[in-house]
Amino acid sequence: MAGIYHVLEGHIFYGAYFIFAAAILDFLDGFVARLLNAYSEIGKQLDSLADLVTFGVLPAFIVFTLLQEVYPDSYLPFLAFFIATQSAIRLAKFNIDTRQSDRFIGVPTPANGLLISTLPFMAEKFGWAESLVYSGPFLIGFSLLFALLLTAELPLIALKFKNFTFKDNKYRYLTLLLSLLCLLTMGMGGVPLAILSYVLLSIIENLENRNEQDKVAL
Repeated sequence: MAGIYHVLEGHIFYGAYFIFAAAILDFLDGFVARLLNAYSEIGKQLDSLADLVTFGVLPAFIVFTLLQEVYPDSYLPFLAFFIATQSAIRLAKFNIDTRQSDRFIGVPTPANGLLISTLPFMAEKFGWAESLVYSGPFLIGFSLLFALLLTAELPLIALKFKNFTFKDNKYRYLTLLLSLLCLLTMGMGGVPLAILSYVLLSIIENLENRNEQDKVAL
């Protein structure tokens, strides 16, 4: 909610800082729960509700604010709220979908929130990105696409290691390596590229697995 306040005050970059802080806390709450063996159904529901505000509503307001600058006297900025509604559906599906124990189905809400919130950093870092990020048609199209990918039947890499062999985890290692390179070389401006590479590697892995299954079937 603090992030939403700052975004509405015109501090777009603050949105990403609050999302990053929340992502760290989102990881730590699960770690602490496992450490203390403190699990509850209400905790599970509160986790999803917190994720909805942080990784769904806050990114929606970031896009809404950016679109207001492009379309000040239009209803088009309200299309950004589709990000929040899709995030709600994504989180509700995750809570009841048993297929997502070792793989995500659809883009995870934290990844989508980080992607959207760091677009202004990428625009600041690269001249070619500035004209895209602050373009109304791009913002609408890009945001709606990734909002749809939240609930798409698209298997994505989950960074859960059953073992540490390269053969079984090569795409996980590649995801971590590319993400680290993007962050080290480009800082916050590299986050969108890191997440885009994560989605692309997931698609490549799916195609490879499908080809292997087809060979076995033959």
